[in-house]
Amino acid sequence: MYLSFSFPGRWLVGALAAAWFSLPVAALTLDEALRQAEREAPSLAAQAAQVEASRSSAIPAGALPDPKLLLGLQNVPIEGADRGRLDREPMTMQMVGVMQEVPNRAKRRARVDLAQAGVERATLEQRVERLKVRRQTALAWISARAVEEKLALFQTLYAENDLLAKAVRASIAGGRAQAADSVAPKQEAALLAETEDQLLQSRAQQRAALRRWIGPRADEALAGRLPNWPVDAAHYRHNLQRHPELALFDPMTDEAQAEVRQAVADKQSDWSWELAYQKRDDAFGDMMSVQFSFDLPLFPGARQNPRIAAKQAQLSQLHAEREAAEREHAQQLADDLAEYQRLDRALRRSQELLLPLAEEKVALTLSSYRAGSGELASVVAARRELIEARLKHIDFEQARALTSARLHFAYEGVSQ
Repeated sequence: MYLSFSFPGRWLVGALAAAWFSLPVAALTLDEALRQAEREAPSLAAQAAQVEASRSSAIPAGALPDPKLLLGLQNVPIEGADRGRLDREPMTMQMVGVMQEVPNRAKRRARVDLAQAGVERATLEQRVERLKVRRQTALAWISARAVEEKLALFQTLYAENDLLAKAVRASIAGGRAQAADSVAPKQEAALLAETEDQLLQSRAQQRAALRRWIGPRADEALAGRLPNWPVDAAHYRHNLQRHPELALFDPMTDEAQAEVRQAVADKQSDWSWELAYQKRDDAFGDMMSVQFSFDLPLFPGARQNPRIAAKQAQLSQLHAEREAAEREHAQQLADDLAEYQRLDRALRRSQELLLPLAEEKVALTLSSYRAGSGELASVVAARRELIEARLKHIDFEQARALTSARLHFAYEGVSQ
């Protein structure tokens, strides 16, 4: 049996095939890259494990040490006719007991505070690492996307170079130009190819940087424009103290203070108790004993006080480090805000003045050359200026996007 398709059937199959092949290829947007990074980044998995470890470690922080089992022989004769015998001497006993050490309450409280501060610190470190991953992913995506925009521009540049070559040939044929002018478009095409090769190298490097954060999906096509998050200088300055990396000093300070209290608690006596059952020969009665022991911190000047001084010095060091970090972040914020404002002005100037003027200059010089009143060198120079202006415009967009990304992800999630 043979099947045949009528014209409408073939048309339908062709339409379906065309629709299938015209489906858009999956492309990686910035938002998807950020979500992928949060799923893929090994450092975030490490931080999650660290948080879980800190929480588990905090559970027994205030508990007493494990009790100790006591086993022994007491009052065994080692001289005389009964030496080594366990059933002749009334005081010879087989002993089994239990001993429990009891650190003082202040020390146990300090250990609990230290463990809780460790949990808080691990949680904040996880947040800081998440922001770092998101920031670095955004920076890598922006850099990779900017390279793609530059490479896409070369299709237009090569097409314009072909038009220039045709104009040169027409001028030579019309006797308005010399034969040597035919070399200029070829030289320009070679220079374009050299620049394109550099961009292809940069593309490979930027994709490798992006692959570090999102894995194999970094090889997908990128979609979307370069981002430009709103920059609120007043908001950033107001929330400088809440910067996640500065907020991390709070649990670190709590840890240091708990260590100071723990060192001070060493001046207080720890104690322990023992309960033992002593088995004697059947001819004698068994015994029970209870014993208490206490630490005697009699020499604090040589033992506890130096440790307290060391912990207090570490606390002072932490305060100084926080102040230094706060000043560093304030300087970085001022630098980024100034840089963003400069780049924003430069981008507007490029869009409104430099690009239109460069295009106009190319059009005027090319028109003069076609009319026989201009030189090809002027056309080539004007075209190079236009190419540089177009590439520099993308550089401005990239630099502004990178600066706004650094500001945005430094304070992401920080509210007024």
